[in-house]
Amino acid sequence: MIVGIHHVAVGVPDFEAGLAFYRDVLGFEQVERTSFSGANPPVEAAIGIREPAAQMAMLRGGNAYIELWQYESPPPRDLSADPNDFGYPHFALEVKDIKAEHARLTAAGMTFVGEPVEFGDSAAVYGRDPFGNVIEIYEIRDPQRAQIANTPLLAAPGGDA
Repeated sequence: MIVGIHHVAVGVPDFEAGLAFYRDVLGFEQVERTSFSGANPPVEAAIGIREPAAQMAMLRGGNAYIELWQYESPPPRDLSADPNDFGYPHFALEVKDIKAEHARLTAAGMTFVGEPVEFGDSAAVYGRDPFGNVIEIYEIRDPQRAQIANTPLLAAPGGDA
């Protein structure tokens, strides 16, 4: 039985810079940090990579976690995604006062496609972390809109809701 989503994994090319961004700028709390290198049968069995070398931090924000990774071996490929790509092209952070968060995150070095877009009882805009990963900031002003079927981009005119 699936009970919910626990975390989203984000790969970065610079672990300390990634940790600084997700912890210090976005405000996630570091609850675990580990590293491994070489033969490690349980890790190898779980992830399907022989003799990996990586650093990982589990970061908590509200009711969700981000698992931050930097692999050294095997060498990672740059799969920077666009919102229309297959895979895991973005995740959304729920915020309060989206205009203030947009300004704060812009000043901290996050880039956005534009200003927050109003959708009546909510607002949203896509941006990128310092490594190119797409992050949506999303403000819900009406608790009734918290249901997935009512996310702003699906409920927008021309959406598939």
